[in-house]
Amino acid sequence: MIPIKNIINLCFFLIPVAGLCQSKSNNTGNIQQHYQWAVDQLHNKNSRSVLVTAHRCDWRNSPENSVQALKNCISMGIDIAEFDMGKTKDGQLIIMHDKTIDRSTNGKGKPEDYTLAEIRKFRLKSGTGHPTVHPIPTFNEILETAKGKIIIDIDKGYDYYDEIVEKLDSAKMLDQSIFNIYGLPLDSVKAKHKTIPEELTLQVIVNPKDPNAESIINSYKSHHKTIIQIIFSNDTDPILGKVPILKKSYSIWFNALWPEQNGGHDDDTAVEENRPNETWGWLISHGANIMQTDRPKNLLNYLKYRKLHP
Repeated sequence: MIPIKNIINLCFFLIPVAGLCQSKSNNTGNIQQHYQWAVDQLHNKNSRSVLVTAHRCDWRNSPENSVQALKNCISMGIDIAEFDMGKTKDGQLIIMHDKTIDRSTNGKGKPEDYTLAEIRKFRLKSGTGHPTVHPIPTFNEILETAKGKIIIDIDKGYDYYDEIVEKLDSAKMLDQSIFNIYGLPLDSVKAKHKTIPEELTLQVIVNPKDPNAESIINSYKSHHKTIIQIIFSNDTDPILGKVPILKKSYSIWFNALWPEQNGGHDDDTAVEENRPNETWGWLISHGANIMQTDRPKNLLNYLKYRKLHP
């Protein structure tokens, strides 16, 4: 006989298949309302809700970092879409995770080897490695697709910080954007760049093994829209004990992606071993306000069941 809790858990992984069309239809008229709810929750320290971030957008159903993957996230009712930045030879901002286009497209080389016109001739690969009809997106295309519909999380973009912030400002999208910064104190960021807009959410990514981790985190107290992303390979790491104090000043972001980022409380264990309470539930119990996932629809359904998401 299958234990009752396993039957309940199993429901979370059947719902995405059975209810996909209905979910997409229901969300169409409520996208802007849901988007505004997510923006309001992003820095709401009294909220019990947990926001869902889709890693590289919805890469299981469309090519990673593609416009279509972003559209999928919007249709599903995901709160935040994460993507990665690159730049072409002629200085155009594009969406690309790797330093080369070899893995994710049918081309070879670095983005900066090609002009925008040249790189747009290549096609993104699916999760199975096959070329699709989807081109490498420009940053402008992502902004046009996301505006007023979903929060965006910009990763691997620090080298282009000033250009990105200028584009966000021109598009009036500073308040729906998160900008990732790896291990730098706020004073260093301020010294290097023209402006740190108050409307822009900064996400500081911290390795607990960094001896300066605590001082880096504390340096962002003057920027009221700050998220702290904590990566930990061991779930007994002392930094987890400091999360309740950190939550008084910051929203907390955990990654459910791979076990080395969360002490083994990862997406695949949740879905493939049918243990969501021991993985996603564990991260929630340890203070997650936001969770980045490779299983966005499954996590969303789990949160809805737990009444942690509308």
